[in-house]
Amino acid sequence: MTLTSPAAPAAVVEATEPPRRRRADKRVTPGRALTFTVLIVGLVVWILPFAWMLLGSVKTQREILQRPPTWWPQQFTWENFGAWFGQLNFGQFFGNSIVVALFTVAGNLVFCSMVGYALAKMDFPGKKALFVVVMVTLMVPGVVTFVPLFVMVSSLGLVDSYAALILPFVTTPLGVFLMRQFMLGIPDPLLEAARIDGAGELRIFARIVMPLCGPPLATLGILTFLASWNNFLWPLVAAQTEAKYTLPVALSLYSTGQSATDYGLLLAGSVLVIAPIILLFVFLQRYFIQGIASTGLK
Repeated sequence: MTLTSPAAPAAVVEATEPPRRRRADKRVTPGRALTFTVLIVGLVVWILPFAWMLLGSVKTQREILQRPPTWWPQQFTWENFGAWFGQLNFGQFFGNSIVVALFTVAGNLVFCSMVGYALAKMDFPGKKALFVVVMVTLMVPGVVTFVPLFVMVSSLGLVDSYAALILPFVTTPLGVFLMRQFMLGIPDPLLEAARIDGAGELRIFARIVMPLCGPPLATLGILTFLASWNNFLWPLVAAQTEAKYTLPVALSLYSTGQSATDYGLLLAGSVLVIAPIILLFVFLQRYFIQGIASTGLK
């Protein structure tokens, strides 16, 4: 007679429980379904203005103003983009925005890193007071310093120049705070070993600290580029001639006439302004998220 072990059914049950548990975890619960629904609705609401802008950029002025409005263009037209590239000299405005944004980003990456390194890893009198000043400056709205800044730039004779558009923003309190927070996590023994080997502070900063700061540098670069690229009020005042207009200024001045606004031209210009920002974030989003996580910035 063959005896069946009573432990066999229990083993079979134990072996089959994990798959059933995993399948149960994948079931859509009411709470999870509600969460997905809210997220999808939020995504649709967020995308709708961009979809309207993109579709409106290839519509005629008459079709944009007709009632009731239509989403899909009845007649595609590229005249709005042609006006930007032909009549309005888009290349010059785009070049001005690129020059201002790149030099502003480069200045922030260098100078904010230097100040952040000094506040994080160097000891000097007034270090804590200087950091308090940086934090207080971070909380001051930019509009408060707008008039004094313009008076200073005007006194130096820099109005209507690239220097006027770049120099006031080559260092920002947010950039200093971001780099300091990350550099606090760099081990001090690593820097002390370099000092013992005879390396100076500048060499330590350039050869040891900066190569470790990839994520915060990418984050600072993205934030600075966005702020410079979208800056409108300061270039509107500091740039006195068309030769120094940036894209946001040109978009505001040339899409609005004396009697009416050319909405097709306005929407096409908005597409041209937003496209580089979206591409930049798509390619660097991994570094941006990593930099935010590593610095503890919330």
